[in-house]
Amino acid sequence: MGVDRDEERDERIEMEIIVDTYGAEEQAMGWNAYLDDTLEFPFEARCRTEREESPLEEGEPVRVVGMPTTDSTLSQQFVTIEWKNRELGVPLKQLEPVDASNTTEQAVADWHYWLKR
Repeated sequence: MGVDRDEERDERIEMEIIVDTYGAEEQAMGWNAYLDDTLEFPFEARCRTEREESPLEEGEPVRVVGMPTTDSTLSQQFVTIEWKNRELGVPLKQLEPVDASNTTEQAVADWHYWLKR
């Protein structure tokens, strides 16, 4: 398991996202705040993997419009998408940006990297 270590990404995560946090709950809140502040909504994304808790199919394009009020955990952060004429919360883990700003792409990549570690 895991992924090759990325010093720059590790430093950003340690110094900006989970700095001054103690325990999983505070780290989850740090991630939630970072993603909420960094992701530039709306952006286009694609489902990269099917998940039991989500109706999206692999390869399905979606428009990400925000962050839901759902409590996040250290292994699960959600975003709100427009899907079939309604808004729905899905795991960010499931998505990859397609048409998004560099900061949005970096934030999503940071989250995916964190999950693989």
